[in-house]
Amino acid sequence: MVKAARITGTELAQLEQHAGDAERLLRALANRHRLMVLCALVDGELSVGALNERVSLSQSALSQHLAVLREDGLVQTRREAQTIYYSVPDGPALQIVSILHSTYCCAAPAKPAPRKRKPKAA
Repeated sequence: MVKAARITGTELAQLEQHAGDAERLLRALANRHRLMVLCALVDGELSVGALNERVSLSQSALSQHLAVLREDGLVQTRREAQTIYYSVPDGPALQIVSILHSTYCCAAPAKPAPRKRKPKAA
């Protein structure tokens, strides 16, 4: 039998902080439009115009989703003259979006393994 480890007050505070971070990330990923934006950015930064070409959203809707992602720290911006570029910073968001991108966007859908049936008892 495995005994549960005791969590110290410091560890509990860290757990609560990270749980909030994870919650924000998962909430953002739970919206398909924001997920599409993040997947479009997984390979590197894009301007708003380039993002708009890759994601089928109106300019207004795209701006609203980018604002949510920016507020949650899931995208960062860089301005060059009149153009704003968006990217996903290194960290948990990029790691998770990269996995989702390679699983659902780049590869053929995986076929589920056939289930083995248990022989019926005689």
